[in-house]
Amino acid sequence: MKISNMKESSGDLKEKAESWATKQFQLSSKAFNMVAMTVFFVLLIADSLCLYLGLINIWWFAGLLVLAAIIAASIRIADQWERAVVLRLGRFRGLKGPGIFLIIPVIDRVDKYVDQRVRLTDFRAETTLTRDTVPVNVDAVVYWMVWDVQKAALEVQDYIQAVGFVAQTGLRDTIGKHELADLLQHREKIGAALQQTLDEQTNPWGITCQCVGIKDIVIPAALEDAMSKQAQAERERQARIILGTAETEIAEKFAAASEYYRDNPVALQLRGMNMLFEGLKEKGSMVIVPSSALHSMNLGAIGGLAGFSAAGEIQKEDH
Repeated sequence: MKISNMKESSGDLKEKAESWATKQFQLSSKAFNMVAMTVFFVLLIADSLCLYLGLINIWWFAGLLVLAAIIAASIRIADQWERAVVLRLGRFRGLKGPGIFLIIPVIDRVDKYVDQRVRLTDFRAETTLTRDTVPVNVDAVVYWMVWDVQKAALEVQDYIQAVGFVAQTGLRDTIGKHELADLLQHREKIGAALQQTLDEQTNPWGITCQCVGIKDIVIPAALEDAMSKQAQAERERQARIILGTAETEIAEKFAAASEYYRDNPVALQLRGMNMLFEGLKEKGSMVIVPSSALHSMNLGAIGGLAGFSAAGEIQKEDH
């Protein structure tokens, strides 16, 4: 347990270090933008030209150089989808952007640039028990966005990581409230319920969760094999039921036909003639007819005529 806790804490420290490095890189890249660098170099060239022509002395050159650096440091740019959080002496000053804006160097500081586009966060719940005590692994994804930059910057330290943790915890709670059959059959309904839960928890941070999708549900291999056998047995049961239903319908049709043939012997004889003819059409076929049918429907003479006609056709084909 101690080793696992140490591994988790080291993993959290690594994630925090990566998040801090990413934030510092973003701020440094925003601070040294192309517009600020261009303004600085233009002022530096103009200052150097004035010094070369003797219009100013070295002290004026140093002062103008410091002024150029201050002007360049005050120029910041935020992209169309971003808002810059500006702090003045540690207190919230306001939001700037999009586009170019100015700050007072040393006094003002851009703490972060908040992206207001729709974002995607993958999260998963590993070996989580359902309500019927089945361990499952569930992969999901949440689409969210920042609608209030001030709340996202002031109410929560790292809103990106917070959304991931809240989504993972909500997914575990949702799995525990549903049975395995519900998870497999009603993914959209469960995703909608989880989206509503996450939206309620993240709204105080100025964040809204627009959609939650269940990507994959992995169950144990033994349970998967048992469910496959159960489904196969269910399909076989349905096939037997369908076959039995068909046999029942056929028997009912035969019973109805027998009632009709009982009162109409001519129709019964014609039916027997047709059956015998169909049987003798094939080459080399043999038809076994009960002796009682031969006397009752006069099938003996009919069979002889049919056989004689069939033999004649075979001889014609041979010639």
